[in-house]
Amino acid sequence: MDLSEYRESDREKQRESDLLRLINASEHAAGKALDIGARDGHFSLLLASCFENVTALDLVKPQIQHEKITCVKGDITDLAFNDNCFDFVFCAEVLEHISPHLLATACTELGRVANEYILTGVPYKQDLRVGRTTCLSCGKKNPAWGHVNKFDEDRLQHLFSGFDVCEVSYVSKTNSFTNPISTWLLDLAGNPYGTYLQDEPCVYCNAKLMQPPQRTMLQKLFTKASFYIRNIQKPFIKEQANWIHVLFKKK
Repeated sequence: MDLSEYRESDREKQRESDLLRLINASEHAAGKALDIGARDGHFSLLLASCFENVTALDLVKPQIQHEKITCVKGDITDLAFNDNCFDFVFCAEVLEHISPHLLATACTELGRVANEYILTGVPYKQDLRVGRTTCLSCGKKNPAWGHVNKFDEDRLQHLFSGFDVCEVSYVSKTNSFTNPISTWLLDLAGNPYGTYLQDEPCVYCNAKLMQPPQRTMLQKLFTKASFYIRNIQKPFIKEQANWIHVLFKKK
């Protein structure tokens, strides 16, 4: 997906605005910040306007040219930093991608290197069945956008149990939910409307996800039935927040 186009979407602008508000609400002392999953450096540059030094970390070393920013290659589950060495740790759109068996380790590492604040942002109570894909290489079903973890307030507080919650905010709205029967039918149809444009590969075999081939008549019938059942469900679905942002402070 084109990041510049993504940044210009109304939903992303709402998300960015709220994250910036929480960064400023952290009462930081213009110290050191860590940006986890920096990618193109968009938030690293925003953090550089608030902090004296910013470390931009990703699995592939970011390429960001700024006098206040140091780019490093690193893994959230094994951070090569001393304890309590960052005044502010920023981690948004990352935790939903971490392998479930490593999620607690990743959050422990964030807490270890944070001297005071952690700001995290994740999808809120996401229905991981919506928009999923079928990998043509291994045949397994993938959650949309490589999101393998689901979050609510309780789970985040448990993962960061060594921190107090300073503020919780909810951003944007969604009513994107499905049901087991519609999910099963779309699986039979090959999940033709999954998020195949995503950059994230298959979470099982790491192959690039490709749009499925031409569907058979039977698969088209499965697709139609799936959407029909999902439409029956719509009047009973309530909107909820799309993202949850939590500002934590070390106890």
